[in-house]
Amino acid sequence: MNGVHDMGGMHGFGTVKPEANEPVFHAPWEGRVLAMQRAMSYTGAWNIDMSRAAQEGLPPQVYLGVSYYKRWELGMEQNLLAKGFVSADELAAGHALHPPAPVKRTMTAADISAALTRGQYGRVPTAPARFTIGARVRAKNMHPPTHTRLPRYVRGHVGVIERIQGCHVFPDTVAIGAGENPQWLYTVVFDGRDLWGEGADPTVKVSVEAFEPYLESA
Repeated sequence: MNGVHDMGGMHGFGTVKPEANEPVFHAPWEGRVLAMQRAMSYTGAWNIDMSRAAQEGLPPQVYLGVSYYKRWELGMEQNLLAKGFVSADELAAGHALHPPAPVKRTMTAADISAALTRGQYGRVPTAPARFTIGARVRAKNMHPPTHTRLPRYVRGHVGVIERIQGCHVFPDTVAIGAGENPQWLYTVVFDGRDLWGEGADPTVKVSVEAFEPYLESA
């Protein structure tokens, strides 16, 4: 979807200033949010792309005005509401008011390691890759209303296939519950001047991981 979260190439947000000796969490509640998110993901209630999509759907002023883990919390609230695990009155009260909804599985202390292990998203292809290394491709000028991993700043621009990364779960469909729909994934290299104009540094190249449905022959 097009939203303020897709900040690549956007201006006016100031310099990125890394925090010296930044702690893992700035407050105890951030750690609890991480734990809750991992626990709910372990139940199978939603996947990582549904989590991303929920955050992307936050109003721009909220998305930009809150901290990283606050976005996680607000996105999780949206998924909990959408999946029927909580109600609006329970969120307002801060505690359960109704019988809990069933989940596929619950996480115990023995499951923590598995819950924190990144999933495997590679899949066996059902068709050969459409593009080959060295092929010139154009990123489609697409504007889906749901989650996508194609950044706006490369849409409509031509790049070259540098690497074929294999076949993987397609985020655009799993984010909306439409199945894994595995797709070939490519590394596409774009010339910085094509993206940013002739005034850009001529030595700059930008590599983007792009799924096959995002691309067309140039």
